[in-house]
Amino acid sequence: MAITKEQKQELISKYGRKPGDTGSPEVQIAILTNEINNLNDHLKTNKKDHHSYVGLLKKIGHRRNLLAYLRNSDINRYRELIKSLGLRR
Repeated sequence: MAITKEQKQELISKYGRKPGDTGSPEVQIAILTNEINNLNDHLKTNKKDHHSYVGLLKKIGHRRNLLAYLRNSDINRYRELIKSLGLRR
């Protein structure tokens, strides 16, 4: 269920603006998207896992806030990220 170090490093290298960049909104959104997708798969098999569902909603809210920040600060980076992650917006 949790993201592995290798997956996280791959996301950081793909979406980071420079090597070792872990704080940019693009990297944070990519990691949250991966975690959200994993939680969705988990909840499809474990429908009564309420605690994971609450965690999923928190992650979705955090990603929404980061996307809003990126949209307001740099619309071109926002559009590229949405297209590469395959998010509907």
